Amino acid sequence: MSKTHYLKTPLFETDISEINAGDVVYISGTIYTARDEAHLRILEYDEESKSLPFDLEGAAIYHCGPVMEKKEDGWKAVAAGPTTSDRMTKMTPAVLKNHGIRVLIGKGGMEGLAETMSRQKCIYLSYTGGCAALAVDMIQKVNGVAWEDLGMPEAVWELQVEKFGPLIAGIDTKGNDLFKDVKEKAIASFQKQFK
Repeated sequence: MSKTHYLKTPLFETDISEINAGDVVYISGTIYTARDEAHLRILEYDEESKSLPFDLEGAAIYHCGPVMEKKEDGWKAVAAGPTTSDRMTKMTPAVLKNHGIRVLIGKGGMEGLAETMSRQKCIYLSYTGGCAALAVDMIQKVNGVAWEDLGMPEAVWELQVEKFGPLIAGIDTKGNDLFKDVKEKAIASFQKQFK
């Protein structure tokens, strides 16, 4: 039976160790958006031993290319739905190895990363696609933005969130992968049906 967990960033290993694949999670605090270009730049900074303009220790990364509106007092999120996480799969092991990230949020899963996530003590949380407008309601404030030169969807946005979710734990720190399990069951069922 799944459990519901409420997390607050920054996160420690102990905060996520009891979460199992299939559990429901809500996150409060700071989350950072990061898509393909941001991951590439993080790796470039790491290779050049440059300090990042944001702190990923204990962080939650949200695979999201938000739509933002410039206001007099800063930025306001207009839409902030998840993007397909699989696009970041190849870059994720190095990013996780170099930084103490504890949570990745996105949609569609990250095939083949369960072992890496277990080793690096990080979990993957799935957020339903098509919820771009709903997600905005849980964003209290846009605290800042880094690497605006990458463009609005690819920049790293620092979002202050309250009970961001519901998120489903897709990969836990024990190496369980909900997406892999569902896929295997579906294939087995399909093959059994046509024997």
